Amino acid sequence: MLLAYFHLPQMNRFLLRKSLIFFLAVLPGIVSPIMLKAQNRRSITAEVDDKKSAQTIEGFGASDAWTCQFAGLWPDAEKNKMADLLFSNKTDAAGNPLGIGLNFWRFAIGGGSAEQGKASGIRDEWRRQQSFRNVNNTYNEDAMLGQVWFMNAAKTRGVKHFLGFVNSPHVNFTLNNKAFSSDGKTNLNFNKADDFAKDLIKSTQILKKKTGVELEYLSPVNEPQWKWNEGNQEGCPYTNRELAVLIKKLSAELSKTQLKTKIQIADAGQLNYLTNHPDTAKSKQIEYFFNPTSQGDIGNLKNVDRSISAHSYFTTSPEQKSIAIRKAVKEEVARYDQLRFWMSEYCVLGDSLLKGEGRDLGMTTALFIAKLIHHDLTYANATSWQWWLAISTGDYKDGLVYIDNSKTNGKVYDSKTLWAFGNYSRFIQPGSKRVELKLSDEKDFYVSAYVKADELVTVAVNNSDDVISFDLEGIDRKQKNVTIYTTAEGKNLARSVVAPGTFQLPAKSVTTIIANKQK
Repeated sequence: MLLAYFHLPQMNRFLLRKSLIFFLAVLPGIVSPIMLKAQNRRSITAEVDDKKSAQTIEGFGASDAWTCQFAGLWPDAEKNKMADLLFSNKTDAAGNPLGIGLNFWRFAIGGGSAEQGKASGIRDEWRRQQSFRNVNNTYNEDAMLGQVWFMNAAKTRGVKHFLGFVNSPHVNFTLNNKAFSSDGKTNLNFNKADDFAKDLIKSTQILKKKTGVELEYLSPVNEPQWKWNEGNQEGCPYTNRELAVLIKKLSAELSKTQLKTKIQIADAGQLNYLTNHPDTAKSKQIEYFFNPTSQGDIGNLKNVDRSISAHSYFTTSPEQKSIAIRKAVKEEVARYDQLRFWMSEYCVLGDSLLKGEGRDLGMTTALFIAKLIHHDLTYANATSWQWWLAISTGDYKDGLVYIDNSKTNGKVYDSKTLWAFGNYSRFIQPGSKRVELKLSDEKDFYVSAYVKADELVTVAVNNSDDVISFDLEGIDRKQKNVTIYTTAEGKNLARSVVAPGTFQLPAKSVTTIIANKQK
């Protein structure tokens, strides 16, 4: 090199010396990030044991509440974009998903507050809900057009499972003729409970007529533990005893029909209302509803599904408490034959780690949710995981897709939370079994694995600032290629194809690895 230097012309040697001086001057600024990046690389091994399986996954979903009643009336291009983001299983030319492939859709059967308008007492018209039933006790089968559009859009894109849920009985069946409580106690007029049950069946039949979809499930109550007396939205409290009475009436009415729809309970406001919350009149719901010796036993009713649901609100921190609550749910559910647990609603309301206020389309909320899904699936054995608002207009962390606050038109915005959710929903197919695995290092790194036939789907949440060199023991090393989908800054389920080996997982990312399992 030195001899080559002296053979250069004098001017070229001068320019080379200047270049070397400049390079040496800036060398610390170049080397430091490289050195830092090297120091921030960790190696982690996961050992998959597909002989130890846990729950069978039913699927992933979201609800049409509040926003779809208007969004479903937007121009075709915009509302189809929303539907594609939520339901599509198609890909672009490079194989990148166009949507997150939800397979479960929750349809909000409203309590009639939208027809009441301002007289409903619900101040925000976006939170008033529509119904097929009119206040004058007639039915309008052409009502709820926006929500019906989304149900049809979901069906067209391959969604198989539909549930109708109720926040409040129709105002015709409540004590105060409102869709929320006056005093924090149940607002259902139990003298009209049979009529309420018949109304739910009528709504189910109308939906079948309009869409061809027979609801697989009906959930007649939502978060019965709360008082629902502030007029912020539709809602109705119930004690366990009151809920059992209602379920028995609804089951009896369903038995008179040809519908195959099952009743799904209990959409509890927090996970620990299923087990050991101190509010005894509204807690220990697993035992109350499914213990054959309980006065509230409904598990023997043929129209009641063998599942119980709750929401992950207010139980996400601190970490050890969060895990303990979920393990308690898993252990209690396991006491009853063939009972399944659903996490049936979540968005960020408030947590010591993350606040609900302020829309976040980026990775902060996405990583928080990806970790929560991991915890609900691995510690609570949830067989289904369902988000709250599929579409939101708010300055809040409650949506997967966001739109402008307009009833008629506007822009559509996807979020990293949508795509991180898709790392689970798009690739973990119904019927997949979660299998056990061991990690060599669990700091800010969460991994779960699922098997169906010969395919192993692994979802890794890297919540750290480190690049992870990830060795996955349990895949077939003889296969030619492994497909990876990454959600991170600048990546929305970005597809890549690599040879089996050690995978490089970016910092602050969610990654799905699809491979053949070891035989």
